[in-house]
Amino acid sequence: MSADRVLVAGAGPVGLVVALHLAQHDVPVTVLEAEPDLPVTLRASTFHPPTLDMLASTGVLEDFLAMGLEAPTLQYRERAGCIAEFDFGRIADVTAHPYRLQCEQFKLNRLLYEKLITLPGTEVLFSSEVTGVEEDATSVTAVAGQGDGTRRFAGRYLVGADGARSNVRKALDIPFDGFTWPERFLVVSTPFRFEKHFAGLAPVSYFADPDEWFFLLRIPGLWRVMFPTRPEESDDAVLSDGSVERRLQGVVRTEGPYPVEHRTLYPVHQRVAARYRKGRSFLAGDAAHINNPLGGMGLNGGIHDGYNLAGRLVSVWRGTARDEELDGYERQRRPIALEYANVHSTRNKLNLEARDPERQEQFRRTMRETAADPKKAYDYLLQVSMIASLRQAARL
Repeated sequence: MSADRVLVAGAGPVGLVVALHLAQHDVPVTVLEAEPDLPVTLRASTFHPPTLDMLASTGVLEDFLAMGLEAPTLQYRERAGCIAEFDFGRIADVTAHPYRLQCEQFKLNRLLYEKLITLPGTEVLFSSEVTGVEEDATSVTAVAGQGDGTRRFAGRYLVGADGARSNVRKALDIPFDGFTWPERFLVVSTPFRFEKHFAGLAPVSYFADPDEWFFLLRIPGLWRVMFPTRPEESDDAVLSDGSVERRLQGVVRTEGPYPVEHRTLYPVHQRVAARYRKGRSFLAGDAAHINNPLGGMGLNGGIHDGYNLAGRLVSVWRGTARDEELDGYERQRRPIALEYANVHSTRNKLNLEARDPERQEQFRRTMRETAADPKKAYDYLLQVSMIASLRQAARL
Protein backbone atom coordinates (compact mmCIF):
# COMPACT_ATOMS: atom_id res chain seq x y z
CA MET A 1 0.00 0.00 0.00
CA SER A 2 1.12 3.56 -0.70
CA ALA A 3 2.44 5.69 2.16
CA ASP A 4 0.00 8.40 1.15
CA ARG A 5 -2.60 7.40 3.71
CA VAL A 6 -3.73 7.76 7.32
CA LEU A 7 -2.66 5.12 9.83
CA VAL A 8 -5.02 4.17 12.67
CA ALA A 9 -3.77 2.18 15.66
CA GLY A 10 -6.63 0.19 17.18
CA ALA A 11 -9.73 -1.49 15.73
CA GLY A 12 -12.07 -0.61 18.56
CA PRO A 13 -15.13 1.59 18.06
CA VAL A 14 -13.13 4.83 17.99
CA GLY A 15 -10.47 3.63 15.57
CA LEU A 16 -13.04 2.06 13.27
CA VAL A 17 -15.24 5.18 13.30
CA VAL A 18 -12.21 7.28 12.28
CA ALA A 19 -11.17 4.80 9.61
CA LEU A 20 -14.66 4.44 8.14
CA HIS A 21 -15.27 8.19 8.02
CA LEU A 22 -11.95 8.70 6.24
CA ALA A 23 -12.56 5.85 3.79
CA GLN A 24 -16.07 7.10 2.98
CA HIS A 25 -14.46 10.39 1.99
CA ASP A 26 -11.85 8.72 -0.24
CA VAL A 27 -8.95 8.97 2.19
CA PRO A 28 -6.81 5.78 2.09
CA VAL A 29 -6.45 4.23 5.53
CA THR A 30 -4.59 1.37 7.24
CA VAL A 31 -5.84 0.07 10.60
CA LEU A 32 -3.32 -1.78 12.79
CA GLU A 33 -4.88 -3.93 15.53
CA ALA A 34 -2.87 -5.78 18.19
CA GLU A 35 -5.41 -8.60 18.67
CA PRO A 36 -5.73 -11.49 16.18
CA ASP A 37 -9.39 -10.60 15.57
CA LEU A 38 -12.01 -8.13 16.70
CA PRO A 39 -12.40 -8.76 20.46
CA VAL A 40 -15.78 -10.07 21.64
CA THR A 41 -15.99 -8.64 25.15
CA LEU A 42 -18.79 -7.17 27.29
CA ARG A 43 -17.31 -3.74 27.76
CA ALA A 44 -19.16 -0.46 27.24
CA SER A 45 -22.77 -0.87 26.14
CA THR A 46 -24.44 2.56 26.30
CA PHE A 47 -24.74 4.81 23.25
CA HIS A 48 -26.05 8.34 23.76
CA PRO A 49 -28.44 10.23 21.43
CA PRO A 50 -25.84 12.43 19.66
CA THR A 51 -23.57 9.41 19.19
CA LEU A 52 -26.40 7.63 17.39
CA ASP A 53 -26.95 10.78 15.30
CA MET A 54 -23.28 10.66 14.28
CA LEU A 55 -23.36 6.95 13.52
CA ALA A 56 -26.15 7.54 11.01
CA SER A 57 -23.46 8.64 8.54
CA THR A 58 -21.73 5.25 8.68
CA GLY A 59 -24.50 3.32 6.96
CA VAL A 60 -24.62 0.72 9.75
CA LEU A 61 -26.92 2.45 12.23
CA GLU A 62 -30.14 0.71 11.14
CA ASP A 63 -28.56 -2.71 11.70
CA PHE A 64 -27.06 -1.59 15.00
CA LEU A 65 -30.38 -0.26 16.30
CA ALA A 66 -31.97 -3.61 15.48
CA MET A 67 -29.36 -5.36 17.64
CA GLY A 68 -29.88 -3.16 20.69
CA LEU A 69 -32.48 -2.11 23.21
CA GLU A 70 -33.85 1.42 23.30
CA ALA A 71 -33.76 3.02 26.75
CA PRO A 72 -36.05 6.08 26.63
CA THR A 73 -35.76 6.84 30.35
CA LEU A 74 -33.21 6.76 33.14
CA GLN A 75 -33.85 6.71 36.86
CA TYR A 76 -32.16 7.53 40.12
CA ARG A 77 -33.50 5.21 42.77
CA GLU A 78 -33.05 4.02 46.30
CA ARG A 79 -34.08 0.58 47.49
CA ALA A 80 -37.44 1.93 48.68
CA GLY A 81 -38.39 3.31 45.25
CA CYS A 82 -37.72 5.84 42.50
CA ILE A 83 -36.17 9.19 43.41
CA ALA A 84 -36.41 10.78 39.96
CA GLU A 85 -37.02 9.74 36.36
CA PHE A 86 -35.86 11.52 33.21
CA ASP A 87 -37.42 10.96 29.78
CA PHE A 88 -35.19 11.54 26.76
CA GLY A 89 -38.32 12.33 24.76
CA ARG A 90 -38.02 15.85 26.22
CA ILE A 91 -35.01 16.52 23.96
CA ALA A 92 -36.51 15.14 20.75
CA ASP A 93 -36.24 18.65 19.30
CA VAL A 94 -32.42 18.40 19.19
CA THR A 95 -31.77 14.74 18.33
CA ALA A 96 -33.16 12.21 15.91
CA HIS A 97 -32.63 9.51 18.56
CA PRO A 98 -34.20 10.60 21.87
CA TYR A 99 -33.07 7.55 23.83
CA ARG A 100 -30.00 5.63 24.83
CA LEU A 101 -29.25 2.49 22.89
CA GLN A 102 -28.12 -0.41 25.06
CA CYS A 103 -25.95 -2.78 23.03
CA GLU A 104 -22.52 -4.34 23.47
CA GLN A 105 -19.84 -2.33 21.70
CA PHE A 106 -18.34 -5.41 19.99
CA LYS A 107 -21.48 -5.64 17.86
CA LEU A 108 -20.89 -2.11 16.57
CA ASN A 109 -17.23 -2.95 15.94
CA ARG A 110 -18.21 -5.86 13.70
CA LEU A 111 -20.64 -3.73 11.68
CA LEU A 112 -18.10 -0.94 11.22
CA TYR A 113 -15.37 -3.39 10.23
CA GLU A 114 -17.54 -5.21 7.69
CA LYS A 115 -18.48 -1.87 6.12
CA LEU A 116 -14.90 -0.59 6.12
CA ILE A 117 -13.31 -3.53 4.33
CA THR A 118 -15.68 -3.13 1.37
CA LEU A 119 -14.26 0.31 0.58
CA PRO A 120 -11.31 0.87 -1.78
CA GLY A 121 -7.95 1.96 -0.41
CA THR A 122 -8.47 0.37 3.01
CA GLU A 123 -6.73 -2.41 4.90
CA VAL A 124 -7.15 -3.79 8.42
CA LEU A 125 -4.19 -5.78 9.73
CA PHE A 126 -4.64 -7.92 12.84
CA SER A 127 -1.87 -9.19 15.13
CA SER A 128 -0.12 -5.89 14.37
CA GLU A 129 0.59 -4.08 17.62
CA VAL A 130 2.02 -0.58 17.20
CA THR A 131 5.09 -0.36 19.41
CA GLY A 132 6.89 2.70 18.09
CA VAL A 133 6.33 5.97 16.25
CA GLU A 134 8.82 7.88 14.09
CA GLU A 135 8.30 11.12 12.21
CA ASP A 136 10.03 13.26 9.63
CA ALA A 137 9.03 16.43 7.79
CA THR A 138 6.58 14.76 5.43
CA SER A 139 5.40 11.51 7.05
CA VAL A 140 4.92 9.47 10.20
CA THR A 141 5.89 5.80 10.59
CA ALA A 142 4.24 3.27 12.87
CA VAL A 143 6.46 0.38 13.92
CA ALA A 144 4.28 -2.69 14.50
CA GLY A 145 5.13 -6.10 15.89
CA GLN A 146 4.03 -8.95 13.67
CA GLY A 147 4.84 -12.47 14.81
CA ASP A 148 8.52 -12.69 15.66
CA GLY A 149 9.45 -9.55 13.76
CA THR A 150 8.41 -5.99 13.09
CA ARG A 151 7.08 -4.09 10.12
CA ARG A 152 7.07 -0.38 9.38
CA PHE A 153 4.06 1.47 8.01
CA ALA A 154 4.38 5.01 6.67
CA GLY A 155 1.54 7.48 6.35
CA ARG A 156 0.72 11.15 6.31
CA TYR A 157 -0.91 11.03 9.76
CA LEU A 158 -1.32 8.56 12.61
CA VAL A 159 -4.33 8.26 14.93
CA GLY A 160 -3.67 6.45 18.20
CA ALA A 161 -6.96 4.84 19.22
CA ASP A 162 -5.26 1.92 20.92
CA GLY A 163 -6.84 2.11 24.36
CA ALA A 164 -5.97 3.20 27.86
CA ARG A 165 -2.54 1.52 27.75
CA SER A 166 -1.85 3.18 24.40
CA ASN A 167 1.56 2.36 22.96
CA VAL A 168 1.17 5.33 20.63
CA ARG A 169 0.82 7.67 23.60
CA LYS A 170 3.83 6.09 25.28
CA ALA A 171 5.91 6.26 22.10
CA LEU A 172 5.08 9.95 21.79
CA ASP A 173 6.09 10.44 25.45
CA ILE A 174 2.81 12.18 26.32
CA PRO A 175 1.98 12.16 30.06
CA PHE A 176 -1.36 10.62 31.11
CA ASP A 177 -2.21 12.89 34.01
CA GLY A 178 -4.80 12.09 36.67
CA PHE A 179 -5.43 9.41 39.27
CA THR A 180 -6.83 5.94 39.89
CA TRP A 181 -9.62 5.38 42.42
CA PRO A 182 -8.63 2.94 45.20
CA GLU A 183 -11.71 0.77 44.58
CA ARG A 184 -12.56 -1.12 41.41
CA PHE A 185 -15.95 -1.76 39.80
CA LEU A 186 -17.39 -5.25 39.47
CA VAL A 187 -19.77 -5.78 36.52
CA VAL A 188 -21.94 -8.89 36.51
CA SER A 189 -24.23 -9.93 33.64
CA THR A 190 -27.31 -12.01 34.51
CA PRO A 191 -30.60 -12.93 32.82
CA PHE A 192 -32.40 -12.47 36.16
CA ARG A 193 -35.57 -10.38 35.66
CA PHE A 194 -34.98 -7.41 37.95
CA GLU A 195 -37.87 -5.56 36.31
CA LYS A 196 -40.27 -8.00 38.05
CA HIS A 197 -39.01 -6.90 41.46
CA PHE A 198 -38.75 -3.10 41.11
CA ALA A 199 -41.97 -1.39 40.04
CA GLY A 200 -41.50 0.71 36.89
CA LEU A 201 -37.78 -0.03 36.66
CA ALA A 202 -36.09 1.88 33.83
CA PRO A 203 -33.51 0.16 31.57
CA VAL A 204 -30.89 2.53 33.03
CA SER A 205 -31.21 2.82 36.81
CA TYR A 206 -28.75 4.15 39.38
CA PHE A 207 -29.38 3.01 42.97
CA ALA A 208 -27.98 5.35 45.62
CA ASP A 209 -27.03 3.60 48.85
CA PRO A 210 -24.54 4.54 51.59
CA ASP A 211 -23.58 0.89 52.22
CA GLU A 212 -23.24 -0.41 48.66
CA TRP A 213 -24.66 1.48 45.69
CA PHE A 214 -25.28 -0.35 42.44
CA PHE A 215 -26.26 0.33 38.86
CA LEU A 216 -28.68 -1.71 36.71
CA LEU A 217 -28.29 -1.53 32.95
CA ARG A 218 -30.44 -3.60 30.64
CA ILE A 219 -29.14 -4.98 27.34
CA PRO A 220 -30.91 -7.52 25.10
CA GLY A 221 -31.43 -10.69 27.15
CA LEU A 222 -29.40 -9.57 30.16
CA TRP A 223 -29.09 -7.09 32.99
CA ARG A 224 -25.62 -5.76 33.70
CA VAL A 225 -25.14 -4.94 37.39
CA MET A 226 -22.28 -2.72 38.54
CA PHE A 227 -21.00 -2.68 42.12
CA PRO A 228 -18.13 -0.89 43.86
CA THR A 229 -15.55 -3.02 45.64
CA ARG A 230 -13.42 -2.40 48.70
CA PRO A 231 -9.74 -1.58 48.11
CA GLU A 232 -8.60 -4.36 50.43
CA GLU A 233 -10.46 -7.08 48.48
CA SER A 234 -8.26 -9.15 46.17
CA ASP A 235 -9.27 -9.67 42.54
CA ASP A 236 -9.85 -13.38 43.16
CA ALA A 237 -12.04 -12.63 46.17
CA VAL A 238 -14.17 -10.09 44.30
CA LEU A 239 -14.68 -12.40 41.31
CA SER A 240 -15.41 -15.49 43.40
CA ASP A 241 -18.83 -17.12 43.18
CA GLY A 242 -19.51 -16.29 46.83
CA SER A 243 -18.68 -12.60 46.46
CA VAL A 244 -20.72 -12.20 43.27
CA GLU A 245 -23.68 -14.04 44.81
CA ARG A 246 -23.55 -11.96 48.00
CA ARG A 247 -23.70 -8.72 46.05
CA LEU A 248 -26.54 -9.89 43.79
CA GLN A 249 -28.52 -11.13 46.78
CA GLY A 250 -28.13 -7.63 48.19
CA VAL A 251 -30.07 -6.29 45.19
CA VAL A 252 -32.95 -8.80 45.25
CA ARG A 253 -33.11 -11.71 47.70
CA THR A 254 -33.78 -15.03 45.96
CA GLU A 255 -34.11 -18.59 47.21
CA GLY A 256 -31.67 -20.06 44.73
CA PRO A 257 -28.39 -18.76 43.28
CA TYR A 258 -28.35 -16.20 40.50
CA PRO A 259 -27.52 -17.31 36.96
CA VAL A 260 -24.35 -15.45 35.96
CA GLU A 261 -23.16 -15.27 32.36
CA HIS A 262 -20.25 -12.87 32.70
CA ARG A 263 -18.22 -11.07 35.36
CA THR A 264 -15.50 -8.46 34.96
CA LEU A 265 -13.48 -6.34 37.36
CA TYR A 266 -12.49 -2.85 36.18
CA PRO A 267 -9.89 -0.50 37.65
CA VAL A 268 -11.40 2.98 37.80
CA HIS A 269 -9.34 5.88 36.43
CA GLN A 270 -9.74 9.59 35.84
CA ARG A 271 -6.93 10.53 33.44
CA VAL A 272 -6.46 12.87 30.48
CA ALA A 273 -3.46 13.00 28.14
CA ALA A 274 -1.40 16.18 28.41
CA ARG A 275 -1.64 16.59 24.62
CA TYR A 276 -3.95 15.17 21.95
CA ARG A 277 -1.63 16.10 19.08
CA LYS A 278 2.09 15.80 18.62
CA GLY A 279 3.30 16.53 15.11
CA ARG A 280 1.55 14.19 12.70
CA SER A 281 0.18 11.95 15.46
CA PHE A 282 -3.08 12.22 17.41
CA LEU A 283 -4.71 10.48 20.36
CA ALA A 284 -8.42 9.64 20.55
CA GLY A 285 -10.77 7.71 22.83
CA ASP A 286 -9.29 5.85 25.80
CA ALA A 287 -5.79 6.60 24.54
CA ALA A 288 -6.56 10.28 25.23
CA HIS A 289 -8.88 10.12 28.25
CA ILE A 290 -10.40 7.61 30.65
CA ASN A 291 -12.96 8.14 33.39
CA ASN A 292 -15.17 6.01 35.59
CA PRO A 293 -17.97 4.39 33.57
CA LEU A 294 -20.93 5.94 35.40
CA GLY A 295 -22.77 7.87 32.72
CA GLY A 296 -21.24 6.13 29.70
CA MET A 297 -19.11 9.14 28.82
CA GLY A 298 -15.89 7.33 27.94
CA LEU A 299 -17.02 5.37 24.87
CA ASN A 300 -19.33 8.12 23.65
CA GLY A 301 -16.75 10.84 24.19
CA GLY A 302 -14.26 8.72 22.25
CA ILE A 303 -16.60 8.42 19.28
CA HIS A 304 -17.16 12.18 19.45
CA ASP A 305 -13.36 12.57 19.37
CA GLY A 306 -13.24 10.35 16.31
CA TYR A 307 -15.76 12.33 14.29
CA ASN A 308 -14.18 15.64 15.22
CA LEU A 309 -10.69 14.49 14.19
CA ALA A 310 -11.73 12.55 11.09
CA GLY A 311 -13.70 15.51 9.75
CA ARG A 312 -10.67 17.76 10.11
CA LEU A 313 -8.36 15.20 8.49
CA VAL A 314 -10.69 14.97 5.49
CA SER A 315 -10.66 18.75 5.06
CA VAL A 316 -6.87 18.95 5.23
CA TRP A 317 -6.47 15.93 2.94
CA ARG A 318 -8.69 17.54 0.29
CA GLY A 319 -6.84 20.85 0.58
CA THR A 320 -9.91 22.79 1.73
CA ALA A 321 -8.21 23.54 5.06
CA ARG A 322 -4.62 24.13 6.15
CA ASP A 323 -2.74 21.91 8.59
CA GLU A 324 -3.55 24.34 11.41
CA GLU A 325 -7.14 23.08 11.19
CA LEU A 326 -5.96 19.94 12.96
CA ASP A 327 -4.98 21.95 16.05
CA GLY A 328 -8.67 22.61 16.61
CA TYR A 329 -9.17 18.95 17.53
CA GLU A 330 -7.19 19.21 20.77
CA ARG A 331 -8.53 22.70 21.45
CA GLN A 332 -12.11 21.42 21.38
CA ARG A 333 -11.93 17.88 22.69
CA ARG A 334 -9.36 17.97 25.52
CA PRO A 335 -11.23 20.56 27.67
CA ILE A 336 -14.36 18.42 27.37
CA ALA A 337 -12.54 15.45 28.90
CA LEU A 338 -11.11 17.65 31.66
CA GLU A 339 -14.09 19.82 32.48
CA TYR A 340 -17.09 17.74 31.45
CA ALA A 341 -16.63 13.96 31.39
CA ASN A 342 -14.34 13.82 34.42
CA VAL A 343 -16.47 16.23 36.44
CA HIS A 344 -19.82 14.58 35.68
CA SER A 345 -18.65 10.98 36.07
CA THR A 346 -16.96 11.83 39.38
CA ARG A 347 -20.08 13.61 40.62
CA ASN A 348 -22.21 10.58 39.70
CA LYS A 349 -19.98 8.32 41.77
CA LEU A 350 -19.85 10.58 44.81
CA ASN A 351 -23.62 11.14 44.82
CA LEU A 352 -24.43 7.44 44.65
CA GLU A 353 -22.05 6.46 47.47
CA ALA A 354 -22.69 9.44 49.78
CA ARG A 355 -22.78 8.34 53.42
CA ASP A 356 -23.46 11.68 55.09
CA PRO A 357 -27.26 11.94 55.70
CA GLU A 358 -27.32 15.63 54.84
CA ARG A 359 -25.54 15.07 51.55
CA GLN A 360 -27.78 12.09 50.77
CA GLU A 361 -30.89 14.20 51.29
CA GLN A 362 -29.48 17.08 49.26
CA PHE A 363 -28.83 14.75 46.31
CA ARG A 364 -32.31 13.27 46.48
CA ARG A 365 -33.95 16.68 46.81
CA THR A 366 -31.96 18.10 43.89
CA MET A 367 -32.87 15.16 41.64
CA ARG A 368 -36.57 15.40 42.49
CA GLU A 369 -36.64 19.15 41.88
CA THR A 370 -34.75 18.79 38.60
CA ALA A 371 -37.07 16.09 37.27
CA ALA A 372 -40.17 18.08 38.27
CA ASP A 373 -39.10 21.31 36.54
CA PRO A 374 -39.41 21.08 32.71
CA LYS A 375 -36.59 23.57 32.06
CA LYS A 376 -34.23 21.98 34.58
CA ALA A 377 -35.07 18.49 33.31
CA TYR A 378 -34.41 19.58 29.73
CA ASP A 379 -31.03 21.07 30.64
CA TYR A 380 -30.13 18.00 32.68
CA LEU A 381 -30.92 15.69 29.77
CA LEU A 382 -28.73 17.81 27.50
CA GLN A 383 -25.90 17.22 29.98
CA VAL A 384 -26.27 13.48 30.54
CA SER A 385 -26.81 12.84 26.82
CA MET A 386 -23.57 14.75 26.09
CA ILE A 387 -25.32 17.16 23.72
CA ALA A 388 -24.26 19.96 26.05
CA SER A 389 -20.61 18.84 25.82
CA LEU A 390 -20.69 18.94 22.02
CA ARG A 391 -22.16 22.45 22.12
CA GLN A 392 -19.50 23.50 24.58
CA ALA A 393 -16.75 22.08 22.37
CA ALA A 394 -18.11 23.90 19.33
CA ARG A 395 -17.66 27.21 21.16
CA LEU A 396 -13.96 26.59 21.89
